[in-house]
Amino acid sequence: WKRVEERNRMYYERYPGDVALVKRIARLLEDESRGEPVRLPSGGILTTRRFLQLGLGLGGTPGVAFANLHSIVSSAFLDDDDDELSAAFLKRIDYEQSFDDAPLYFLLHESIYADGPASGATEWAAYTSNQLSSTSQFDYLLTSKDDDAPVLFYGEMVFPWMAEGDFAELSGNGMRMLSQTLAKKGDWASLYDATNMRAALLGSGNGEGVKSKAASATYYGDMYVDFDCAMKLVQRGGPLEGVKVWVTNEYQHSGLRDDGAAIVCKLVSMAKGSIHVPS
Repeated sequence: WKRVEERNRMYYERYPGDVALVKRIARLLEDESRGEPVRLPSGGILTTRRFLQLGLGLGGTPGVAFANLHSIVSSAFLDDDDDELSAAFLKRIDYEQSFDDAPLYFLLHESIYADGPASGATEWAAYTSNQLSSTSQFDYLLTSKDDDAPVLFYGEMVFPWMAEGDFAELSGNGMRMLSQTLAKKGDWASLYDATNMRAALLGSGNGEGVKSKAASATYYGDMYVDFDCAMKLVQRGGPLEGVKVWVTNEYQHSGLRDDGAAIVCKLVSMAKGSIHVPS
């Protein structure tokens, strides 16, 4: 949540006019006097919480990701006096949010991080951690009414309410029950064998038995991958100690899309030892 908050701050610094516009959209969606909820072409409901899930894309390169979100937000109303959301905006919401088309993304997003029985059930980890937080930065019911605090978008997170009508294809009884069952499942197998990974990268310790050479690009400001957690894996004694690491803030998580050829060429050269990174 802290990294997502920082990306929100960066977004609003680039597009300060969107602070008021996002509040306007949130207030409209929370206006109970409208009676009927805002329906999307897909059959889902555009709630404020679903609208704020557009922040999933904030972790890309700002020149592209921020501009894309700004384009969506800017299309919400046809003019300054309009109190109806435009058809183009509603269609764009459906296009940008792919959970209906990729339900496994919703179902397994948190489960893929469950590392063995010791980790326990995921129990909607992102949702629960925010609910237990003593801060209110992500409470849109408060920030949409506060002229001094921006309404913050969410990041790459899944929530139990997504199967309660917000997304039509996720909201059947079967899908809802399946998502709740997976969230409570606690007997997951281990994600990897640390001993085998070390052996593949380092061999027996004297260089014998090495099966693999590896290099990685670790993006310092990555919204989706915790930098400190990543570095723990590659530190001395870690399961990925044998990986050569290139730490950079030149790219975001979208690096391979933005400049894939250059990144892959550098990593291959690192793995082969033809360039000396880290120095």
